[in-house]
Amino acid sequence: MFSVKTLIRYAAILLACAAPIVSLAAQDTASTPAVSQQIPAGAPRLIVAISIDQFSSDIFAQYRQRFTGGFARLTQGAVFPAGFQSHAATETCPGHSTILTGNRPAHTGIIANSWIDQSVTTGPKVVYCAEDVSKRTAGSKDYVASSVHLLVPTLGEWMKKANPAARNIAVSGKDRGALMMGGRDIDQVYWWKGKQFVTLAGREPGPSAVAQNAEIDKLMAKGAPAFPLPAWCGRNDRAVQAGSATVGTGRFALKAGEADQFRVSPRLDRATLDLASKLVDEQKLGKNPVPDILSVSLSATDYVGHATGTEGAEMCIQLTQLDLALGDFFASLDKRGIDYAVVLTADHGGFDMPERLHQQALEMSARVGPAVSPEALSATLGKKYGLEPKGLILSDGPSGDYWLRRDLDPGTKGKLVDDAKALLEADPQVEVVLSAAEIAATPMPTAPPESWTLAERARASYNPLHSGDFLVFLKRGVVPIPTARPGYVATHGSPWDYDRRVPILFWRKGMTGFEQPSGVETVDIAPSLAALIGLKTPQGAFDGRCLDLDGGAANTCGVMTK
Repeated sequence: MFSVKTLIRYAAILLACAAPIVSLAAQDTASTPAVSQQIPAGAPRLIVAISIDQFSSDIFAQYRQRFTGGFARLTQGAVFPAGFQSHAATETCPGHSTILTGNRPAHTGIIANSWIDQSVTTGPKVVYCAEDVSKRTAGSKDYVASSVHLLVPTLGEWMKKANPAARNIAVSGKDRGALMMGGRDIDQVYWWKGKQFVTLAGREPGPSAVAQNAEIDKLMAKGAPAFPLPAWCGRNDRAVQAGSATVGTGRFALKAGEADQFRVSPRLDRATLDLASKLVDEQKLGKNPVPDILSVSLSATDYVGHATGTEGAEMCIQLTQLDLALGDFFASLDKRGIDYAVVLTADHGGFDMPERLHQQALEMSARVGPAVSPEALSATLGKKYGLEPKGLILSDGPSGDYWLRRDLDPGTKGKLVDDAKALLEADPQVEVVLSAAEIAATPMPTAPPESWTLAERARASYNPLHSGDFLVFLKRGVVPIPTARPGYVATHGSPWDYDRRVPILFWRKGMTGFEQPSGVETVDIAPSLAALIGLKTPQGAFDGRCLDLDGGAANTCGVMTK
């Protein structure tokens, strides 16, 4: 399954990381303990893992009292309102990589949505987290989606290793959502692309995807009216100007043929859940002799958040409609008589746009200025050292990881990092700059995630294969979008808690519900679910810990590891 070169590379990564982790590559070696499963009496036959892209704990708390559908059901289970995507790289790909692997980005290898790889010979040096770079062809503007960069197995893969009959299914509005939750050994996987749901290269869409795409085609050909605004959303219904975009009063009317209007709306999540329901029937999920897993990543909240911010009428409509769609999805599972357990969380939180925040008592919020850009740094430091400024310092945005041109000698690199750190930390919008050496020397944190230092948050995201030469953290409230434009006015990705905190909700029919306000991590989800279905994994397989979901004297964590 893996080449010798790949195995050696993975071994090097694992040795460089602080905590012991069993890699997917290592599963194929005879020395790795085999995973096994002793299914407890009464174990659920289907695990449903749901991620809502950009669903922060703040948004959950703000809307919680308004929910009447699927969210309301889940709040009757085990509620952890202060879950954490504990790492610093609060983006979609790293966040999804933690949920069902039980590992932080330092071990999943997914340090961001994209990173710079100067060894790439075809196309740009920017590598997308769900892209197989080896399949690039000159001149192509597309890419081959793959989970090749994910260095550790997902829960679904552990389940299939223990029992090959187990079904591992994933569906999402984004390829990175489906692939990071499903992994490599996946039976069916679909994501939204352009105007339809697609699957991996070399696979043909199954009957469920074909049927769902046909339904969407009919809807888009006809168009659809605007969604109603709930009465209690009235205070959100106010136009705000952000650059060339005006947001805050949208209703998501769908003009015939406008695929992007479909994507940035509640309709995408409804279609994703409808496809998930069809796959339950097609794959007979929950009816098999061993437990199955269905991963559903819902992307519309993120698309709406980026396009309109988190506090307008658009987000109010989106979350209302998502609550109803989740309720219908759970009802469909009930109707099928499936014994299922649900976990719902998010890949990261989110932050509203500065223009609205200025009107809501957060004057400190701002858009990042030009001095933080790699181009500005390259010009200043190139002139100082007599170096060609083009490509001297690289990044995939005005914050996060930065890389130095790889042909520089170590001494020059060290001076450039020191000077870049001094320049950036003198900027009033920059909180701190950490070198790769500083981050690597920081022990992997073990304290509750709410207490981590910025260096510890960075450490949980640092992987020597993909991370940069230094890391830039902007100050709290500084948004890394220099200029707002239609479709992109707000974002996430910071190390601050508004981007790190996400709800984690577990539900199963008949369970004793409880609420635990103390901080837990999304990496705790996989070991908790593994214990629930009696899946025994090798010691050190997870960064997270098992959460006892019983709510009473019994302990659901009794059979987590060998």
